[in-house]
Amino acid sequence: MSSLRIRYQTIEFDDVDIHVRTLRDKQQYCDDDNIAEKLGISSATWPLFGIVWNSSLVLAHHIFDFNINGKRILEVGCGIGLASLLLNHRLADITATDYHPEVENFLLENIKLNKGKNIPFVRTGWEDKESGLGRFDLIIGSDLLYERNHAELLSGFINQHAKAICEVIVVDPGRGNHAKFSKKMVKLGYSHTQNRPDTAEYLMKPFRGQILRYNR
Repeated sequence: MSSLRIRYQTIEFDDVDIHVRTLRDKQQYCDDDNIAEKLGISSATWPLFGIVWNSSLVLAHHIFDFNINGKRILEVGCGIGLASLLLNHRLADITATDYHPEVENFLLENIKLNKGKNIPFVRTGWEDKESGLGRFDLIIGSDLLYERNHAELLSGFINQHAKAICEVIVVDPGRGNHAKFSKKMVKLGYSHTQNRPDTAEYLMKPFRGQILRYNR
């Protein structure tokens, strides 16, 4: 992975600083052993895990002072894992997942940067029948619905790992697939609300998406 160009950023949440090692930009690519290719990850989508996207910033700010007491939390499709790192700083019971083979390496480096405790990580796909993750009280994610078939896959994966009483928070940037996902979640017994973030002053431009919330 030495051919990759990386950058370091510090992201502020009031008086909390989270340090992240990311890819320099979305032009980076390194799959020398064809591991990602064998998993169906193309050269165009390979770098997407390693960028801090606006949706992940919105999610992290949303959960910065969220009630996490006694909750087992899962971040789905964590990418660079900003929300997981922030929750880890808050000493939450957080587990992270992603399909990309490089996510775990970056997550481990970022945990060290923030001098945090270990974050359990499982590389798994949404079609996997048994991930070994167990069930959670709170499931979070950002910018997950970027293909039409993801609504069915994601709702099934979430339901597989949700406790009988569970809250789900998904930040969607507005790719046009969240209505189908919400219908799937309602059929699974979840109530649904959505709203724009109260503030997004930390972004360079207005956020056009929604914070989707589901409760059961």
